[in-house]
Amino acid sequence: MEVKLINFTPSPELTCAAAARLCYSDISAAQIMEDMGPREVRRLLEMVIASGHHSTIEHASFTFAIDGISRACSHQLVRHRIGVSFDQQSQRYVRLDQPEYVIPPTIAQNQELKETFERAVRASFELYRELQEAGIPKEDARFVLPNATATRLVMTVNFRELRHIAGLRLCYRAQWEIRRLVQLMKEELKGVSPYLAERLQPKCFPLGYCDEFEQCQELADVVPRKKDVVREFGRREKE
Repeated sequence: MEVKLINFTPSPELTCAAAARLCYSDISAAQIMEDMGPREVRRLLEMVIASGHHSTIEHASFTFAIDGISRACSHQLVRHRIGVSFDQQSQRYVRLDQPEYVIPPTIAQNQELKETFERAVRASFELYRELQEAGIPKEDARFVLPNATATRLVMTVNFRELRHIAGLRLCYRAQWEIRRLVQLMKEELKGVSPYLAERLQPKCFPLGYCDEFEQCQELADVVPRKKDVVREFGRREKE
């Protein structure tokens, strides 16, 4: 898996802070950007993020080149539809001559199962080639390829949605591959804005509680369950 930040909004923090300040200003955003210093930028961003006024952080966008994730992972990723755009390598037009695929760690750690898994995947790629040699078009031959097949994407996302994605996909209960993908996106973002990158967290961090049906074991002793927080609030209301 490889993730590369290939484009982004210049001065993303300043851009978002200027948008926030504009709502209460009688001067243009261009002038605001000239006048605001780093301390004011951070203060405004802290305020809008903490208060839930997140429209202002939609003004920073980031474009990632993503290579080597499985089709199983990309099917999860493209479920994020608001404030995000995707273009993905087409199996209809691109002939996949070399078998590129992802092996889950749970399978890779068992040598016998790994060998069986790879035989099955390679057999599907071999049939894929045979179908095309028999005159079957790529768009039909691809039906035999497994979810393990590697793919490539370009993804453009604004920071508000990226933060939402991270909240769900950095959760310890998220599937391992998409969790790793978002971790690499966060690492790439650090090179542009360490401040914004640090705001990419599992959703339980800003919420202060876990609202999943089942809580992860990693944070069970640190983050309370939502039902427990609600119960405690109700108890205090009665006192």
